[in-house]
Amino acid sequence: MCHQTVSLAARHLEENGIATIVMGCAKDIVEFCGVPRFLFSDFPLGNAAGRPNDPQSQAFTLELALRVLEAAPAPRTTAQSPLRWSADPSWKLDYSNIERLSPDEIRRRREEFDRQKEIAKTVRNEPTVAS
Repeated sequence: MCHQTVSLAARHLEENGIATIVMGCAKDIVEFCGVPRFLFSDFPLGNAAGRPNDPQSQAFTLELALRVLEAAPAPRTTAQSPLRWSADPSWKLDYSNIERLSPDEIRRRREEFDRQKEIAKTVRNEPTVAS
């Protein structure tokens, strides 16, 4: 979801008495929007809740977010997660940088993206089971 949209929604909720914390990877956007509490993860976009397929990093990130929500000392508090995507910072140059991908890799990623969209449509259209 868009960092700006989440940030504006958080501000609206806060104005109506509901405490929020935004977990995100786009520090500049979220801080510009002025959310009350923000947990920044220096990860690629789309990974604000922790590393993919890594329940420990996801649980840690959620716990940290809840601690920031509970104990933020002032409005517009930003906390930074100590987790790192990689010890080598060059991932920031390479991650989803289309200029560094071959045409075959771009095609492969597009096909995978389209496949995931089809899966999501199927799941979305499945009837829900009443509990």
